Amino acid sequence: MDYTNSIKDYISLEIETLKKLNVEDINKAMNLMDDTRKAGGTIFVFGNGGSSATASHYQNDFNKGVSEYLYKKGEPKFKLLCLNDNVATMMAISNDIGFEEVFRFQLEGVIKEGDIVMAISGSGNSKNVLNAVEYAKSCGNKIIGITGYDGGKLKQMSDISLCADVMSMQVTEDIHMIYDHLIMSIFYKTLAGKEHLRV
Repeated sequence: MDYTNSIKDYISLEIETLKKLNVEDINKAMNLMDDTRKAGGTIFVFGNGGSSATASHYQNDFNKGVSEYLYKKGEPKFKLLCLNDNVATMMAISNDIGFEEVFRFQLEGVIKEGDIVMAISGSGNSKNVLNAVEYAKSCGNKIIGITGYDGGKLKQMSDISLCADVMSMQVTEDIHMIYDHLIMSIFYKTLAGKEHLRV
């Protein structure tokens, strides 16, 4: 079986999507994240399915990758808290209250003034994500919505939208990881003073 044309098509779609990314919105998100870091705020990040893995990756890259060197410089570290990383907590909330509340419940009474939310949903319409965003907005917290397709309801509810404008969940999730590595790499260079992460 010759898959070469299909491979080329996927790569082409990826490149086309990357070219459509809104650089100004990425810049706004980066400034909000850095302002939150400097003020000692928490960045709550979460998503479902593949987006939950992406959220975990964001937490790792900012809490360790960048923050290791910020701390050595005497700078405040990033504080990302991934709400989908504790399986026991999610299962308890899902069983006792409902899956639609797994993220909102964790924010209730915990999110503080100056904290922000990074909500990840490929479709932009995941009910549990939207419920948490609605709660955070009611508390006056800002939202960075990371979506695909047309952005769905999450794009409309977000203060800053990072949308992968493509009708493909796989490419959408690829782009969401590119957002992570792009932002982390630039912070790594500009804030931590390092050219490359060690491997």
